[in-house]
Formats: sequence, structure tokens, C-alpha cells
Amino acid sequence: MNDKILLIEDEPTIANFIKRGLYREGYNVLVAIDGETGLEKTFAELPNLIILDVMLPGMDGLAVCQQIRKTKLQLPILMLTAKDAIPDRVAGLESGADDYLVKPFAFEELLARVRALLRRRAPIESDGPLKFADLTLNPATHMAERNGRLIELTAKEYDLLELFMRNPNQILTHNQIYDRIWGYDFGGESNIIGVYIRYLRSKLEAAGEERLLHTVRGVGYTLRE
Repeated sequence: MNDKILLIEDEPTIANFIKRGLYREGYNVLVAIDGETGLEKTFAELPNLIILDVMLPGMDGLAVCQQIRKTKLQLPILMLTAKDAIPDRVAGLESGADDYLVKPFAFEELLARVRALLRRRAPIESDGPLKFADLTLNPATHMAERNGRLIELTAKEYDLLELFMRNPNQILTHNQIYDRIWGYDFGGESNIIGVYIRYLRSKLEAAGEERLLHTVRGVGYTLRE
């Protein structure tokens, strides 16, 4: 296993704890102790995944995440936060993070989320574009296109849209989406799915196109015309 992980964390105890554990699992771990250095290492080293603390000296984790998402880099970002309130979690997701983990956490949980994010970002070979109505999704580039308009997606947005594109006209329940996209128990907090559905709708309908992702109240969501 040669996946390169960039850890942006300013607390030495936590950084060493994560670094040692990931090294034991065979990952190549780079560490940055502030946001500015983290950005520099992101573009210089092009890691496979970033573990990003929210509370950093100088540029905080939300700003770092936003700067990364302004580029063409589509690498997954796991955000660490000491705050467990839903608005704080949503702020992390809205900045472009693919997942978040609340401190304190068990290393086993961190490892499970790292593996899930890396697994879902693995390149899909010999898999042609997926098409539904006027929407096209390219597994090779992780880009979407609608009526000739290119749509950039974060890692989690891509995973969610791909799930719907591979199961058109089917109702996907909240539990099915949790299991397929997050791969672990999210405690039944359907607001997280709702956040990503809103992200996708805003991008898919940015030019006034008709809605394709529909809510089935009390059940889940479906991709249909």
C-alpha cells in the first residue's frame, strides 16, 4: 500500500497518534502543522487523501478546504473537528470536505473512514460514461456534463451521483445511501444526505434545468425525469 496521506494538524499529540497508526497500516504520511504549510504540501506532494483539522493557527481548516476545492484537485478530504453541533458539521461539508470526524475518536474509526474514502476514489477502468436524460457522468474524470455544461463535483458528490446514475428510476432509501456512500453507521442523521442532495441539485440545475433528483418523502430519493 503506497497511498500518500497529508495530515494537517497542529496538536503534536494528536498528529503523532494519527501518524504512527497510519504508518503501521502501511500508509505514507506527511504532516503539516498549519494551514499555509498544508496548502503548500498539497500542491507539491499531491496526496491521495487529506486529513484536515478545523482549528488551525492562521488559516483555519475551512479556509484550507475551500482553497483546495477552488482548484482542479478532486482528492478526498476528511475533516477533524472538536465541535459536534450540526451547524459546525454542515459548515465543514459546505467548505468541500467529504467526511468529518469529531474529536475525541478511536483510531479504528479514523482508519475505517480513510479506507472508505480511498476505496471510493479508486479509478474505475474500462467503464464508459453513464447517461440519464440530458446528464452524463464520466467515471474516468469524475466530471458531469449537462447540455454541454461541465459540472465539477467533490468526491462525495460524485459518489452520490454515481449511485443514482447506476440505479435510475429506483427509490434509494436513506439506509441504502448511508451504507453505499458512507459505509458506516451515521446514527440515522438524514440531514447529511439532505445536505449533499442540495449540493447536487444546485449544480445540476445551475442553468435552470429541470430537476432530476427527487425526494420521496419519508423514504429516500430517486433519479427520474
